[in-house]
Amino acid sequence: MSDTNSQRQYTIRLVFIIGSVMLILRAMQLQVLDPTYSSSPDATAIDEQIVYPSRGIIYDRNGKLLVYNVPMYDLMATFNQLDPEMDTTAFCNLLGIDREYFEKTLNKNWRDPRFSKSVPFPFLTNLSAEQFAALEERLYQFPGFEARLRHARGYPHHNASHALGYIREVDQNDLKKYEGLYAPRDYIGKSGLELAYEPLLKGEKGVKLVLKDNLGREVGPYKNGGLDEPAISGQDLITTIDLELQQYGEALMQNKIGAIVAIEPASGEVLAMVSSPGYDPNLLAIGRGKGNAYGHLSIDPAQPLFNRALQGKYPPGSIFKTIVALVGMQTGELDPDRTIPCQGAYYFNGMRLTGCHGHPTCFDVETAIEHSCNAYFVTAFREIVDGPGTFRNPEKGLDVFNSYLDKFGLGKALGIDLPREAAGFYPTSKYYTDKFNAQQEGQRWNSIWIRSVGIGQGEIEMTNLQMANLAAIIANRGYYITPHLVKGFRSGSMALPDKYVVRNNVGIDSAHFEPIIEGMERVTVSGTARSAYIPGIPVCGKTGTAENNFGEDHSVFFAFAPKKNPKIAIVAYVENSGFGGTYAAPIASLMIEKYIRDSISTGRLWLEKRMLDADLMPKTEP
Repeated sequence: MSDTNSQRQYTIRLVFIIGSVMLILRAMQLQVLDPTYSSSPDATAIDEQIVYPSRGIIYDRNGKLLVYNVPMYDLMATFNQLDPEMDTTAFCNLLGIDREYFEKTLNKNWRDPRFSKSVPFPFLTNLSAEQFAALEERLYQFPGFEARLRHARGYPHHNASHALGYIREVDQNDLKKYEGLYAPRDYIGKSGLELAYEPLLKGEKGVKLVLKDNLGREVGPYKNGGLDEPAISGQDLITTIDLELQQYGEALMQNKIGAIVAIEPASGEVLAMVSSPGYDPNLLAIGRGKGNAYGHLSIDPAQPLFNRALQGKYPPGSIFKTIVALVGMQTGELDPDRTIPCQGAYYFNGMRLTGCHGHPTCFDVETAIEHSCNAYFVTAFREIVDGPGTFRNPEKGLDVFNSYLDKFGLGKALGIDLPREAAGFYPTSKYYTDKFNAQQEGQRWNSIWIRSVGIGQGEIEMTNLQMANLAAIIANRGYYITPHLVKGFRSGSMALPDKYVVRNNVGIDSAHFEPIIEGMERVTVSGTARSAYIPGIPVCGKTGTAENNFGEDHSVFFAFAPKKNPKIAIVAYVENSGFGGTYAAPIASLMIEKYIRDSISTGRLWLEKRMLDADLMPKTEP
């Protein structure tokens, strides 16, 4: 037993001896061998200072600057380095602060472990470059204060706020969610592309090692900066946005509520995304009274923070008839040369159920699209839902119809590279079974009860992005590429995710698109959207007048152009503005001409002026 104790004591002594030797060697290395310490005898500590990276810059598709970095400075204070005899009045005047703020900010609870008299803490944050320049020349007069560079955001234009988004300081939820990736007072993307591409835009922090003496004063860089880690700038984004087209769309939608979405059909690239009313992105820039600006915007009854292009869900109206026709032809329920008579309404058992407007008889799908005949498409929709034969099965028929809606990207988020995209909605057979069972147990529904869906009314809802994407599908004769807002990265070292380059086929034979396209061209030549006709540019479009139970109907128009090798697919949706050909069609056609020709022809300038001058905002009571 004694041998065991002796062995244990020997081991303990050996451990202490080894530890002591290591400490002595480390002290020798730091104080004798390390030239940094030998040349800086006053240094007693190494301070790790965070170096913030510059955030990635954002450009439009043509290289025009959309978002840049603005230098901001945090003024840090180290309490035990402050000069008690400093000229406090001059210091406060330089910064535009009062004596009360000065004393309150420096008067910390030093018993709180969060604070230390020898550790810098923020005294004044988000100083602009101009504010810092006035202080910098005299900063040497105020020992204990130092500035640290940060990067906020600036916007050279007042456009595309919903697409670009904004940044802000992290909150407790962010710190918890990202588990160590961020520290208090870091900036983070909060909406739009700033949020969607945050991991690439934010860059990587660096570290600067600084020697400090026993009073916390900087002596110099540790090892001449040899162990510093430089900050890595964030990736620069090249967006798909065409700035001039975006600006033009926002001008056309001034004093109107609604949205415009324009897509390049062949690539799925979003050329413009307008939500109106919008806001100037500079209002939410850090350091510019963002808190007050956000509060005012959030309580504005016009909801300028709400992205109607991406989050608004609307009845598509008559543009949905194109899908009904395509599905009907694909399933064999609708012959493209079929004639369906219309007597000004859709009648069932002698009762007038769904009204229509006066137009010639529709001898085929083309003329039905041209004249937007409700009777034609209610009939086609009912036959798709009822299915072939005598024994009708609307549940099965609607499920088949909805399987195509799913392929068209309806009823779900398309997957654009922006947060908070709405999914829209289409009613399922279960939805109707539950709905009508709730009214009367065991009650079985049939196609006549849901006929309004066939003309884009009733329960069907689409986002403006989905409507523009539908125009792109027709332009492509049966496929789409998931819409996206980033074209590439300025470094060229990264590729887009696969979903933004692969084709999504909708399961409709390309031949079935031809009568739809012919009919859509007729719409702008001799049909319901002659206001969208552009001499020399074949425009294929379709109007919609979406019923609104809370006011005047919504005006909607979607189109693509030119007819061959389309360059642009677009939707314009103007709330509470009536017939689709009155406002939505002219606005969309002006956008098309602007994009393809870069200017508006002389003969259409009157139309441009009428759209620019139109004020459709709700009038408030005096």
